[in-house]
Amino acid sequence: MINAIIILSGGMDSVTLLHYLIKRQKISPAIITFMYGQKHHKEIACAKEHARILDCQDHLIVDLTFLKPLFARSSLVSNQIQIPNMDDIKGNPQPSTYVPNRNMIFLSLAAAYAETLGVPDIYYGAQKHDAYGYWDTTTQFVTQLNALFGQNREIPIQIKAPFVDYSKTAILQLGQSLDVDYAKTWSCYKGDSLACGYCPTCYERLKAFADCDLRDPLPYNK
Repeated sequence: MINAIIILSGGMDSVTLLHYLIKRQKISPAIITFMYGQKHHKEIACAKEHARILDCQDHLIVDLTFLKPLFARSSLVSNQIQIPNMDDIKGNPQPSTYVPNRNMIFLSLAAAYAETLGVPDIYYGAQKHDAYGYWDTTTQFVTQLNALFGQNREIPIQIKAPFVDYSKTAILQLGQSLDVDYAKTWSCYKGDSLACGYCPTCYERLKAFADCDLRDPLPYNK
């Protein structure tokens, strides 16, 4: 019986969260994945694969590509803006990889789905390091959004971000204990056939594997 919703991108954090909810917390989530014109759309195939691996029958993929013009200032969406490397965004409180109001939109749509299914909890994979450049991944964001959703008179939806105080390394360590196959996840923002190894998310991913003395199973173009 479905008792929660998870936003699943197909990246390391949300995939680990899916395995954690099912294997450790014994939660049966419905999955929602968003296509929003992201360059790294390979992650969607990874989301589908982990839904299959875990035998999740309720996986809704929502096509939001019509919103792409609203996100045009983000390098994750716009072909006119180059994906930065990690060095390019140091000290930038809101780098070009930020997608305008994306998480608010995603969580609002997930809240509508939660109401439809009659479940109160929505999980998403915000993690500690995201807070440096993404205001919509912070504890403060979750707390204030929950205050708003809590006004619902029938189903007071609550957003849950169990990894919000976890580093990428800690998430990887948890994933290893859950037997997550990270070869079937995608992180690189650039959307090429091979991961670049230099963009912010590749940097964080590779650092996590190095911290754990593990080899990343993804092929890299470097």
